[in-house]
Amino acid sequence: MKKIFQWTYITPAIAWIFYLLVPTGTGFLVNFLATIALIGGVLSAVHHAEVVAHRVGEPYGTIILAVAVTLLEASIIVSLMLTGGEGADTYARDTLFAAVMLILNGILGISMFVGAIKYKEQSFETKSVTIALVSLVSILVLTLVLPNYTTSIAGPSYSAPQLIAIGICCLVIYGSFIFTQTIRHREYFVVGESGEEKAVSRSEAFISLGLLLVCLGIVILLAKNLSPVIEGGVIAAGLPTALVGVAIATVILLPEGISAIRAARRNQYQTSINLALGSALASIGLSIPTVAVVCTVMDLPLVLGLDMKSMMLLGLSVFTVMLSLNKGQTNGLYAMVLLINLMMYIFTIIFH
Repeated sequence: MKKIFQWTYITPAIAWIFYLLVPTGTGFLVNFLATIALIGGVLSAVHHAEVVAHRVGEPYGTIILAVAVTLLEASIIVSLMLTGGEGADTYARDTLFAAVMLILNGILGISMFVGAIKYKEQSFETKSVTIALVSLVSILVLTLVLPNYTTSIAGPSYSAPQLIAIGICCLVIYGSFIFTQTIRHREYFVVGESGEEKAVSRSEAFISLGLLLVCLGIVILLAKNLSPVIEGGVIAAGLPTALVGVAIATVILLPEGISAIRAARRNQYQTSINLALGSALASIGLSIPTVAVVCTVMDLPLVLGLDMKSMMLLGLSVFTVMLSLNKGQTNGLYAMVLLINLMMYIFTIIFH
């Protein structure tokens, strides 16, 4: 961490220069180099997130990464909604649903699978899981299910007063979760001290925090620029365009996913849970209020309600996670079921 010009410092600078000077989508070589720059930004973000986490300790490190990713994700959602176009009114719903499904089944499942291979079982605090899931289930139902059953306006949408009320509910629930996680019951979310926290100075932590934001910014901007390329490839392959949202959500969640997997390899599945469930809560709890304000002020249409198939898959995912994490120990079977859920989610997008 002492080396000023290590690769994690240089990579985001190169990625930003590439983004600003080279028009993405102008050829195979440019798109390939943009993908390399994006991967470099993701790996750099993971490194700087871990540096900050070592300095501030848990659960603050995971909160910083989750909130940073979510704020940038929300800004991309809003910018794409403002540009209009076909499907703009469902973009927030589709992106957030894809993110939640990838987090619950993908990040938790892969981390659990990696841990099961190395340690067979890993322990964690069940009280932290209960706190997070109670908050998450409430937010998911209020934002993605309840709009299908309100009658103020036609369609799976909220009226302006309802949308503002839901936005406030999301903020209150997420704020209460953060208060519980960091103050009232912090001990439920804390992993064992590794001694690495003392190896990071305050100046190094501040530098890494700034570079974390720089890395996340370039990752999301490159992902946005590459989305037409991905969409073109998906259409050319005869696949549904909904896969584009899954691909973009996957790229956005890569820093958190890699961090969660590395934590599981260190036998710290509690950190993996903090990252995954905290990220899911932040994605909905912060993005929906942001989108609600923008849509209300600018009178933009917004569809939030999921269709029946998606609600079934969401319910299955939440229920499976609840059962998998209710005993305080993981195993390979739980991981396999979560990964099967993820596979079927993607499968039903392709063969709907």
